[in-house]
Amino acid sequence: MPDTTEIHDGLKIGDGAVTRIKQLIESEGNPDLKLRIGVTGGGCSGFQYNFSLDEKTADDDLVFEEGGVQVLVDETSLPFVAGAVLNFKTDMMGAYFSMDNPNADSTCGCGSSFSV
Repeated sequence: MPDTTEIHDGLKIGDGAVTRIKQLIESEGNPDLKLRIGVTGGGCSGFQYNFSLDEKTADDDLVFEEGGVQVLVDETSLPFVAGAVLNFKTDMMGAYFSMDNPNADSTCGCGSSFSV
């Protein structure tokens, strides 16, 4: 079961993700940074997640806050991640953000792409 905090308009943010986002912001030395989640076509399963740091919030972004960090999701990507849980995992494949996504019919082995 993923570690989660409260629900934010359909997006859950795990405690590990909050901790990692704080670490990334601190290492960049820019307190205005936020984690941006986007979904694009591609990857071995049809769609793939994109995670990046961004200090600007676009007009079509939804802003989710948890534990002092902000996560941005644009309106186009939101339907693909609604109800998902953002986590940060460390395992044999490395350390990475992951999405436990109930909208995904299937995912690839690396977990970075999915189909609906």
